[in-house]
Amino acid sequence: MNTWIAIGVTALACYAVKLAGLLVPAGTLERPLVRRLAALLPVALLAALTAQQTFADGHRLVLDARLAGIAAAAAALVLRAPFLLVVAAAVVVTAGVRAMGG
Repeated sequence: MNTWIAIGVTALACYAVKLAGLLVPAGTLERPLVRRLAALLPVALLAALTAQQTFADGHRLVLDARLAGIAAAAAALVLRAPFLLVVAAAVVVTAGVRAMGG
């Protein structure tokens, strides 16, 4: 029964957040600071999610072959490589480090 209570509370909270967004005056959303924050927030959330999924194992910080893959992808991005090449570099480096026992 506790699970259904949690589901109900979560649904109500999601509805409240959506309603709060609809009740914000349009003038507030047109401010340059708000527009900039709205543009950067999804990028920051995606970066945080990627970091958490890459470097966390439960409640521990884990630095393994995935770190090498992320570093290879970052290097490819700095060199302005196409997206598929960035992903391929990350995959190849991660697989290589794991194959070497890292």
